[in-house]
Amino acid sequence: MKTKSMIQQGLQSIKATALGTLIVSGGIVQAADKPEDADNFYRSDKVALQKVAFDNQYRMKVAGNLYLPKGGEKDARYPAIIVGHPMGAVKEQSANLYAVKMAEMGFVTLALDLPFWGESEGAPRNAVSPDMYAEAFSAAADFLGTRPFVDRNRMGVIGICGSGGFAISAAKIDPRLKAVATVSMYDMGEANRSGLGKSMPVEQRKKILVEAAEQRYVEFTGGAAKYTSGSVHELREDSNPIEREFYEFYRTPRGEFTPKGQSAELTTHPTLTSNVKFMNFYPFADMDVISPRAVLFIAGESAHSREFSEEAYRRASEPKELHVVPRAGHVDLYDRVNVIPFAKLQEFFTRYLK
Repeated sequence: MKTKSMIQQGLQSIKATALGTLIVSGGIVQAADKPEDADNFYRSDKVALQKVAFDNQYRMKVAGNLYLPKGGEKDARYPAIIVGHPMGAVKEQSANLYAVKMAEMGFVTLALDLPFWGESEGAPRNAVSPDMYAEAFSAAADFLGTRPFVDRNRMGVIGICGSGGFAISAAKIDPRLKAVATVSMYDMGEANRSGLGKSMPVEQRKKILVEAAEQRYVEFTGGAAKYTSGSVHELREDSNPIEREFYEFYRTPRGEFTPKGQSAELTTHPTLTSNVKFMNFYPFADMDVISPRAVLFIAGESAHSREFSEEAYRRASEPKELHVVPRAGHVDLYDRVNVIPFAKLQEFFTRYLK
């Protein structure tokens, strides 16, 4: 996700995606029907679901959905894949879909809620902590690597959107993650520092930092939290393509999900005072340390976020691959089952989780 200023500053570098027809009513723009192949809440009778929770290194509970292939050999040890959701989302948005599909292919999979989001612990809710997000992937490896049905020498990770950067950050210091795939990756650090296409000037960054610092006084003295970024709650005639793209996923039945105890008004929105921590987040620094473990970057040809996958690919060491999905936008790879290259993911993990 991204701040409003990032969206406004970055529009000149955006390639518009095919979002369908938008209906104007009373100045409000309504989203069109979802694509026919969008299936965020996909279910399968070929896999078994277990809701799980486990401690991270800081004794915080991390929640997840564990998917097991049905009909496998008794006492078999399976390769496993950890799946991280988009920034500001929860496991029920995109991550579960990927986990179910990969479990159908014979992998044990675990879709996570990152700390401070969904069913995972962490206060305040919707807080940003890149280190804690990366730690969640290592905690998932702790959990999976101690299951009798998982081969701890064959564990990989899929990071979607912001989780692509968090998964890379985790893999740099956790060699148990043998193969890393990112999908529609966002470098949340660079996106918050510089905007899309490096379009946000330093002066604007400094204004955001001042606002967040002043807000800390408000919250320290008992005032209400302030939220930023995330998906807009309505579309207007002047809404830009990125706002429309995220709205059509997060604010319609296509992908809307409000966790128990949370308000729909706060979903996708991180706290302002914590969101600035992304400005100290550099997931692509020293990325060559992941080698000789393999990295796969999947990006849509028309995705506004494509620049991040291309930059990560440039900075990674072999073995690496950049897979561009023709005519796909950023959110297309969240849930469009006929667009997401699941066969490519199967090939990648089958090869590198031997």
